[in-house]
Amino acid sequence: MSGLDTTALDNLRTALRGRVVAPQDPDYDEARSIYNAMIDRRPAAIAQCRGVADVRTTIAFAQETGVNLAVRGGGHSGPGLCLIDDGLTLDLAPMRWVRVDPLTETVQVGGGSQLGDLDHETHAFGLGVPSGINSTTGVGGLTLGGGHGHLTRKYGLTVDSLIGADVVLADGSVISVSEKEHPDLLWALRGGGGNFGVVTSLTYRPHPVDTVGVAATVWPVDRTQEVLRWYREFLPAAPDDLNGFFAIMAVPPGPPFPEPIHGRKMCAVIWCYTGDLTDGRLEDVLSVVNDPAPPAFHFTTPMPYPALQSMFDELVPKGLQWYWRGDFFDSIPDESLPVHERYGRALPTALSMMHLYPVDGAAHRVDPGETAWAYRDAMWSGVVAGIDPDPANADVIRQWCVDYWTDLHPFSMGGSYVNFLGEAEGPERVRSTYRDQYDRLTAVKRTYDPHNFFRANQNIPPSAA
Repeated sequence: MSGLDTTALDNLRTALRGRVVAPQDPDYDEARSIYNAMIDRRPAAIAQCRGVADVRTTIAFAQETGVNLAVRGGGHSGPGLCLIDDGLTLDLAPMRWVRVDPLTETVQVGGGSQLGDLDHETHAFGLGVPSGINSTTGVGGLTLGGGHGHLTRKYGLTVDSLIGADVVLADGSVISVSEKEHPDLLWALRGGGGNFGVVTSLTYRPHPVDTVGVAATVWPVDRTQEVLRWYREFLPAAPDDLNGFFAIMAVPPGPPFPEPIHGRKMCAVIWCYTGDLTDGRLEDVLSVVNDPAPPAFHFTTPMPYPALQSMFDELVPKGLQWYWRGDFFDSIPDESLPVHERYGRALPTALSMMHLYPVDGAAHRVDPGETAWAYRDAMWSGVVAGIDPDPANADVIRQWCVDYWTDLHPFSMGGSYVNFLGEAEGPERVRSTYRDQYDRLTAVKRTYDPHNFFRANQNIPPSAA
C-alpha cells in the first residue's frame, strides 16, 4: 500500500494518546529526521507512541491498512531502517524513562530511551550497564544488536546484562520475556535485532562502575603499522579493567588536544580503565604507550562514567552525513596493516574514521550458545565510517568507506556486527552475521512473527513450518 488517506490518519489520531505526524504538519521534517542525515525518507505518518496501548493500536492499524511498518527507538540506525517511504513509523521516543531498583539491583528502561538516560540514572547508584560510546544512541537498537563499548572487556556485551523485556507482538499480544518466560525469545533478543516484535522496555543487571580512568593516545598516521603491531599484542594480554579502542581519525579542534595537532591525520587509542585509580595507577598501566612510537599526544584523567559516554556527542551530533560498513576480526595480520595506513592517509573529511572495538575479555567468557551474538571468538568489531556535514560530499565519503572496507574484508571473519550493516548489503550478509545461530533465529521468528510483519530491519525471515 502507498500512503494513507486522511480519514485513516484521523482515525489513528483519535485512537492514540500520542501524536500522529503527517506530511502536512509543520513539524513533519523534524519528526522524520534521524541521526544520519544521508537518509531522506518520507513516511506517510509517524505515530509517536506514549505507551504500550499506543504501540498495540499502531500495530493493529498497520495490519488493518496494509501499510508497511518500521520501528524507531533512538533513531541511530545508520541505514535508516526506522523510516520507510509511504510507510508508517512507530516512534518509541516518547517512551523515554529509566527505573533503577537498588533492592533487586536491576534497571528497567523504556524503549525510546537513550544511553545518556540509562547512564545518568544508574550512575547515581554507582552502577552502569555496558553499552556504546555515544550518549544519544538508542538503548533498544544498540541492545538488540548486541552492544559493545568502553566496558566490554570488563563486563561483556550489553546483551550479557539483559535479563528481561516487554514485547508487543505482531498480533497485538503483550508478553514479558525472561529466563523463565519465553526464554527462546530472550535468547533471540540478545543480538537478533528488531525482528520479533516491538520491545517497549528492557531490564538489565547493572554492574559496579563510577569514576573511570580515561586516556587518549595519538600517534602520526604514518606510524599506524607500528602502533597496530603493538596494540594487537598488548591489549588482549592486558587486564579486563583496561579497554581501548583503536581509531584512525583527524584530531578534533578542541580540548584536550593541543592546537598544533588539530586537524592532523592520526591513529589513536581511546582508553577506559575501571581499576584502582589511586597513586597514579592509570599512568603506570599506560606507561607502555611509548613502546610502538613516541605519541604526538597522551592525556589521562579520572572521569565519571557518564561523562566519558558523552565525550564524543558534540563531535558527531545529529544531522551529519554518514556511511558505514563493518566486519569482525579475530586478528590484525601484517598484511592488513598497509591497508589501514593507506586509507588513514586518505581520510576524505575531518570526521571520517575507522574504529576497532575490542570484544574479548568478559565477552569471551559467555558460552556461544547463550545469546544470538554469534562471534564470541572475535577479538575486534571494526567499522569504517565516512562522515561529513555537507551533502555534497556524500559520494566521496561513501566511496572511501566502500573501498577501505573492500580492501580490508579479506582479513575479516566474514560477518559484521548487525548494527554496522548497511541497508543494501543483502540477505547473505545478514546470514553471515549470525553464522550457526541463524537457523535457530528463523525458528524463533516463525514462533513469534510467522508472517514476517516486522521486516523493516536486517531481516531474518521465518523458517518454513
